[in-house]
Amino acid sequence: MNRHYDLVVIGSGVAASGVASRVRQAGRSVAIVDFRPFGGTCALRGCDPKKVLVSGAEAVRAVRRLAGHGVRGDTSIAWSELMSFKRSFTDPVPEERERGYGKEGIDAFHGMARFSGPGELAVDGMPIEAGNIVLAGGAEPVALGIPGQELAITHEEFLSLEELPERVVFIGGGYIAAEFSNVAALSGARVTVLQRDERMLTGFDPDLVGWLMESFRSMGIQVQTGAKVTAIEHGSGGLTVRFSSGAGAASVAADLVVHAAGRRPELQKLALQAGNVAVDDHGRLRLNEWLQSISNPAVYAAGDAAQRGPALTPVASRDAEIVAANLLHGNSRAAEYRAVPTVAFTIPPIAAVGLGETAAREKCRSLRVHCRQSAGWYTARRLAEPVYGFKVLIDETERRVLGAHLVGPGAEDTINLFALAIRENLTSDALREALFAYPTAASDIGYML
Repeated sequence: MNRHYDLVVIGSGVAASGVASRVRQAGRSVAIVDFRPFGGTCALRGCDPKKVLVSGAEAVRAVRRLAGHGVRGDTSIAWSELMSFKRSFTDPVPEERERGYGKEGIDAFHGMARFSGPGELAVDGMPIEAGNIVLAGGAEPVALGIPGQELAITHEEFLSLEELPERVVFIGGGYIAAEFSNVAALSGARVTVLQRDERMLTGFDPDLVGWLMESFRSMGIQVQTGAKVTAIEHGSGGLTVRFSSGAGAASVAADLVVHAAGRRPELQKLALQAGNVAVDDHGRLRLNEWLQSISNPAVYAAGDAAQRGPALTPVASRDAEIVAANLLHGNSRAAEYRAVPTVAFTIPPIAAVGLGETAAREKCRSLRVHCRQSAGWYTARRLAEPVYGFKVLIDETERRVLGAHLVGPGAEDTINLFALAIRENLTSDALREALFAYPTAASDIGYML
């Protein structure tokens, strides 16, 4: 006899667990399925373990910056000890998550789920029927599509390295390459980044990214932009990464190559056609404003699988709220992603919220751009941090902040205040008049407006 549930959720990360818990609390029968250890990307393979490694690198960087300013001696990363510390966060998660599901009355299944009909799944051959199905299985690396692509490891494998090789090449120039290259360099590796675009971190303001590159150079990271990787090969004593650029064909030697060139929703294994779940020409789910499949109303999506907002943990959490509300009360809550802040945890971090300068100029005739490098300000100077600056975009007519872009100490926290101001329609005058604790990075906000 087939098992039947009111809801089956595929995945076990922030989005999946959030939907499952809310619907179960409403008294409906719920199952959750994941072929990987329970916990999802953020807790096991993304934000949390990455930030642990970044914390170690930040400590080393801080000591080196303050050399000659009252701090003596040198420090270094003991890679195996840092990885052990990271595992103290990740290793307990799967068992804790599974135990939590049991306490909530959610049936948890380990296995690969595939559609066998519009409301039916097979989990490693076991049939399950569901009134509703939520796709929240996260993302996976895109294929590099080059000879030797199998010789590159993913960022997930990087997070499990027992030893860090001497020469590391990152393919790509987004969050993963930027953050992990900093960690690797400050752990003693010789690091090269091969980025196909003309600059790294293309989702951030180009002026601020340019300032951030000073930090990359000071760490000895070689960044090659406009570089199209063409092959990875076994070479003498390691690997060879071949690429082409405006200067012609070139290559770089490596002991380790890390694929950081993008991710996509992990949908390929789900047999979506059997479930009458439509996708667009790019393989993305076709969803309405309620995060519901346009072709199968029993199916919803959340988090990276939905790909409707930025691929960020807070967005996945909000998606869970939206989908659960629509499942329990009918379609009444639409997806909305205004003023979502984002941070790349480079050293120092870079952050953004709201409109970029180009979009702001198109939208606003009375735009004021307040942009400045501010390494002489106390926030940066007390840390001997040479990279600190901002670009704030203000509608002078309505006195509203349209966008904020920060790089330097405290950017990862200060950006949240700008996000709140944009979301709550606070005027720039109100934000300037607010009294913030001093000395903190937030106390600089008044001077950024």
